[in-house]
Amino acid sequence: MTMAWACGVDLIDLQRWGRILEVGGEAFCERNFTAAERAWCRGDHARLAARFAAKEAAAKALGTGLRDGVETTDIEVVSAASGQPSLHLHGEAAQRARLMNLEVWRLSLSHGDQQVIAFVMACSGAARIGMP
Repeated sequence: MTMAWACGVDLIDLQRWGRILEVGGEAFCERNFTAAERAWCRGDHARLAARFAAKEAAAKALGTGLRDGVETTDIEVVSAASGQPSLHLHGEAAQRARLMNLEVWRLSLSHGDQQVIAFVMACSGAARIGMP
């Protein structure tokens, strides 16, 4: 069995992100985030930006970016009670991951005063040996 690996990274400038939210408002958030993501972020701009960066990074790992049928709401960022983020793929994103044999997804988010970054790694079940 062939092992599959993929990764993606995205960086967002928080000042630019603030302008995007000013222009797009609630309609932008409803179009790009699931109800659960919006509820968890409770309007925190840095949390929203980190989740959007995660969506971009995951879409890059899929090799599509946010096009070719992959929608932002197909990639959902959820957080454990501890705060650890993870990805749930739906729709076209999940279908592409299956076609690429990407079964295990890992996500790391970080932010400072000016920027947020998301890093995504995905691998096949065969490549999972040794991963928790």
